[in-house]
Amino acid sequence: MHRRSFLGLSATAALAGTFGAITPAFADLPSLRFRDMYSRGKDLSDQAVALQGLRIVMTGYMAPPLKPEINFFVLTKTPMATCPFCDDATDWPNDIVLSYFAGDMKFTRFSNLIRVEGTFDTGIETDGPTGFVSKVRLLDTSYTIL
Repeated sequence: MHRRSFLGLSATAALAGTFGAITPAFADLPSLRFRDMYSRGKDLSDQAVALQGLRIVMTGYMAPPLKPEINFFVLTKTPMATCPFCDDATDWPNDIVLSYFAGDMKFTRFSNLIRVEGTFDTGIETDGPTGFVSKVRLLDTSYTIL
């Protein structure tokens, strides 16, 4: 395993990540599966609503970015060779989550299964620099390749 973190962790935590350790924080955080995010159509499930503002863990795949200079990636439930972003929130698929990094971006191969930790955020928002519209997001994310 290889851990990538962009949260300004302590030197000890950063060194542990270098050698592939999964931080105990992952074990203590609530998790959300893609299939549990929505209840009916495009309505968020009660479980997802209850996680608003909390640090959570999700597992999925990092879709390739459209531009190398962006500070986010799209977390998907299945590997995707291209970015699945939509330009309209009404078309938002229920199997992607916009994931913002805090700090420098490090992308991984789209076929690598990853575990992502971040603060769960909901509501329709538009990313200023790119114009991408999102309904669910993870903020201040870090990830571990599984």
